[in-house]
Amino acid sequence: MPRHVVLLLSGPNLNLLGTRQPEIYGTDTLLDHVRAARRAATERGWDLEHRQSNHEGDLVDAVHSGIGRVEAIVVNPGALTHYGWSLHDALAAFDGPIVELHLSEPRDRDPWRHLSVVEPLASARVAGEGGAGYPRAVALAIDAAVADAGAPDTGDDADRPS
Repeated sequence: MPRHVVLLLSGPNLNLLGTRQPEIYGTDTLLDHVRAARRAATERGWDLEHRQSNHEGDLVDAVHSGIGRVEAIVVNPGALTHYGWSLHDALAAFDGPIVELHLSEPRDRDPWRHLSVVEPLASARVAGEGGAGYPRAVALAIDAAVADAGAPDTGDDADRPS
């Protein structure tokens, strides 16, 4: 029986988490964060799919493949946050909640990091919470999907919107 799905997207350089600038991003790896996000989804009866790429087009393709198939998207776009207009356009085509996620708070860092091309599309934004932001972002995405589409919190296919 199909379950409800949250798509977690991780942008460029996030594969280096744990070793890249640990004073900013912490020492947990991307796999650690994905595991925490998956646990949060599973506790709610949902599945979580994850895709990481250093290439914007791969993330655009992942959004396209999620259209009509996943109920919500959580995206940590990395540097694409600030200039990833093709990712923005793909997300704009998605008819479901989008949660923007950042380990650090970009607004507290370099001025060029203050602009987000994702934020205008997001139903929620989680930033500056470190690894704790991953399960929180998943919970917000599921809550929004349940509220917006009546998707059940249990993964029970009988209540799945068609």
